[in-house]
Amino acid sequence: MAPCRRKVGAISAVAGASLRVARGQTVGLVGESGCGKTTLGRLIVGLDLPTDGRILFRGRPLAHRHRRDLREDRSNVQFMFQDAYASLDPRMRVRAILREPLEIQHVGTARDRDRRVDELLEDVGLPRRAAERYPHEFSGGQRQRIGLARALALKPALIVADEPVSALDVSIQAQVLNLMKASSATAS
Repeated sequence: MAPCRRKVGAISAVAGASLRVARGQTVGLVGESGCGKTTLGRLIVGLDLPTDGRILFRGRPLAHRHRRDLREDRSNVQFMFQDAYASLDPRMRVRAILREPLEIQHVGTARDRDRRVDELLEDVGLPRRAAERYPHEFSGGQRQRIGLARALALKPALIVADEPVSALDVSIQAQVLNLMKASSATAS
């Protein structure tokens, strides 16, 4: 006897969504909770695959690409997670967290990577000694800065930030947004 299967309904989280982001442009996506903002961001960076439609980066589709091309795209498109604490490995020191994308993409020598980590920490307003600490030793705003530094590590063309300041108090929100703005100005 076959099990009873019935289809109750399907949800199209981001049906009909269409975005175009020009170089140096900042785009904000606004909507109520559960409307698909995070899903769209995850689709753009390739953390989730679309079931329909297409996502183009520099005129080429991102999904279902050759592994070598996908590796290049991953360095050009980075994601900044909403919950910085959950996205940082608690067993890794900040230096290892910031070096990881550089190592995966085979960027520079070990010395070059360490210099890049120092630059990133300076760029986001954290002291060099922060590289030797663990994520739990930082405040929420400092962890968000580490998340931004990780997103900036490979000098991407596009950063998708999922509510990067929602869990921060207003004064820290302004600091993180200003850092993001300054970072985008130097990247364009």
